[in-house]
Amino acid sequence: MSHVNARLTVHGKLLLIRRVTVDNRPVSHVAKELGISRQCAHRWVARYRSEGPTGLRERSSRPRSSPKKTSPELESIVLASRRKLKAGPLRIAERTGVSPRTVSRILVRHQIPPLAHCDPLTGQQIRASRATNNRYERERPGELLHIDVKKLGRIPDGGGWRADPEQSRHNHKKGRTRVGFDYVHAVIDDHTRLAYVEIHADEKGITAAGVLLRAAEFFAQNGIPKIERVLSDNAFAYRNSAAFKDAVAQLGAEQRFIKPHCPWTNGKVERLNRTLATEWAYSQVFTSNKDRTAALAPWLNYYNTERIHGGIGATPISRVSPTS
Repeated sequence: MSHVNARLTVHGKLLLIRRVTVDNRPVSHVAKELGISRQCAHRWVARYRSEGPTGLRERSSRPRSSPKKTSPELESIVLASRRKLKAGPLRIAERTGVSPRTVSRILVRHQIPPLAHCDPLTGQQIRASRATNNRYERERPGELLHIDVKKLGRIPDGGGWRADPEQSRHNHKKGRTRVGFDYVHAVIDDHTRLAYVEIHADEKGITAAGVLLRAAEFFAQNGIPKIERVLSDNAFAYRNSAAFKDAVAQLGAEQRFIKPHCPWTNGKVERLNRTLATEWAYSQVFTSNKDRTAALAPWLNYYNTERIHGGIGATPISRVSPTS
């Protein structure tokens, strides 16, 4: 089997050898016909003459020695940081002092799955994900806001089964106690990735409208005074709510919707939702819903001001350009 990047298949190499050694044609002419360089053609012919047909097999381009290869001890530190932080290359690099590119290579070399494929608590691979190469980014802060709602089950007092597996057995015997849901309303600026998040008991249009207006105030306080567009999915609260439409109009913005059944179109806030889940909501075992709610504000401040965002290679707040 040929190398994945090889210009010639086995048949092509045999064709090259036959035309040069049997038909006695110039190597440069045959190389031109087959679309390879003269150096490459001469190399295959020389290998055939010295080794026969076995010389036509692909060889690894890996060097015989790698004196600058990362030491096993440093690789162990990187892998341990990945298990502890459950983070990507940028944050691991910040913790270990190893370059992000080297961290990525170490993770690939040890077949560590992407974070998106892993359980946020255990780090074990549990899923695959869909990805797209059609990436975009708005040129200036405030040009586009993404907005969405994430539904989370509330935590019963005591922490539920995550804190104490025996609670599941106890609740099963006594009957199921409904604790309800929290609705996490998230807003993120496309260019800076500056984020604003609130937790509410519903996802109604009037609630979403209030979140949008308070988010706009938050962005204005941080140097983004003008909101030009608001992008959301086609949920009832966004498409049919008069209160939400009025809020968008109050901001002087244009309301836009994603194509139905294409959530990746609203990918930046969808990615924020996943980050919220892995680094806040399910990052540790909370013993009450109140504790988890209280942990949101500190984490969000960390996200905006200290955490290196993988999509931009910097903190969101550092990308804000205040305007007068």
